Amino acid sequence: QKWKSSVSLQAKMPPCDFVPEKYQSYTYDHMLEIRKRNVAPTLLMVYKKPLLLHQGHMQWLFDYEGRRYLDLFAGIATVSVGHCHPKVTAAAQAQLARLWHTSSIYMHPPIQEYAEKLASLLPDPLKVVFLTNSGSEANDLAVFLARLYTRNFDIICFRGAYHGGSPYMLGVTSVGYYKHGVANGFGCATTMLPDVFRGPWGGSHCRDSPVQTIRKCSCSEGVCHAKDQYIEQFKETLNTSVPKTIAGFIVEPIQGVNGTVQYPKDFLKEAFQLVRERGGLCISDEVQTGFGRTGSHFWGFQSHDVLPDIVTMAKGIGNGFPMAAVVTTKEIASALAQNLHINTFGGNAVACVVGAAVLDAIEEDALQQNSEEVGTYMLLELAKLREKFEIVGDVRGKGLMIGIEMVTNKGSRHPLPDEEISQIWEDCKDMGILLGRGGLFRQTFRIKPPMCITRKDVDFAVEVFRTALERHMERAA
Repeated sequence: QKWKSSVSLQAKMPPCDFVPEKYQSYTYDHMLEIRKRNVAPTLLMVYKKPLLLHQGHMQWLFDYEGRRYLDLFAGIATVSVGHCHPKVTAAAQAQLARLWHTSSIYMHPPIQEYAEKLASLLPDPLKVVFLTNSGSEANDLAVFLARLYTRNFDIICFRGAYHGGSPYMLGVTSVGYYKHGVANGFGCATTMLPDVFRGPWGGSHCRDSPVQTIRKCSCSEGVCHAKDQYIEQFKETLNTSVPKTIAGFIVEPIQGVNGTVQYPKDFLKEAFQLVRERGGLCISDEVQTGFGRTGSHFWGFQSHDVLPDIVTMAKGIGNGFPMAAVVTTKEIASALAQNLHINTFGGNAVACVVGAAVLDAIEEDALQQNSEEVGTYMLLELAKLREKFEIVGDVRGKGLMIGIEMVTNKGSRHPLPDEEISQIWEDCKDMGILLGRGGLFRQTFRIKPPMCITRKDVDFAVEVFRTALERHMERAA
């Protein structure tokens, strides 16, 4: 039975003139049956009644019954320019009729055109592009490159990091529920996450976000006590857990799966320096932060004022097409040329054309600017809900990469129990909003929509979320 509430939803879903095609595939129950019988059980489905989605248009998704949803998770931060963006769709269609695949052993125009275009968006000397099919694959290659180039083995990552699910990557993926009981993590050392909300140190000036933590700050001008403490922890890892020379440090500029966790300003600058003193390379995992999503910069690392040795990217790179990339220097790239290395589908002709069209759409639709403007507006609107509701512990992020951490109360910062978060999540879905979840206890709502969303969409989303919170308070009472 649907729970009846005295709380009414004030907001109306913004209009959309797109009409989806009529759904013509199997019945919902038959789809569910096949899913249970023939689809690997590890493929997680969310919501009590899993969604059966049928069509997408820009920031909207439509289910098999024609119901419309505002997509605030974008296929896990992947649909960058909008579902079925007309420009990207047309480019893919034209290439599909011309040439699908030759593999990188021959030249075909799209691979050179795309490599040049992508490299032009990165600072010198990051100009050599390896194309792969997924973020896990890109990070795998980046770690492999760091080890080959430095001739060292140990890699450092943050606790709470997510860099992929391949066996090699599980060592640097530091979120418990992704770990499997097989040997992994050989040569990988985790270090304390400089989380200024949940960690031991942090205050109200630490992070590069329009919304700061509610923790008070005792720092004087130009001094960050939290950053200094976390750097001491980083040094402790270097002095205790790894040899005196290391292969590198892999880091997300803002943690994605762990719920949009941000570090104190200048932390990465000092950490990169410490890594380089040990002979290590610095790898920036831009799988979720790249392509203008954070608003102020095209790449997440740029807002930390650092220059990595290797940059990895996926997700938003192809707007949902399976592609990814590793970009590095000529010198580091040459380490892989000592022997043969091939990726059959990396640099596929269709993928390269899609990637180029995505870059054009980001520029032509001013999506980086939209991420900054609409994202900042959303962060500030959500911060008002943090003031109003005791269970909203933290609102954070940058551009259209936003986290809302749910707690039992602001004093303890204990994660809100899973069943309570799930109910709020379900209520949002029933009112037409799709959100993600993350964090070590899945206690954080993740908002990473297609970068084309509007202020009107934000008003609707914030109103839906407010209503879901009010319903939760009524239930609790």
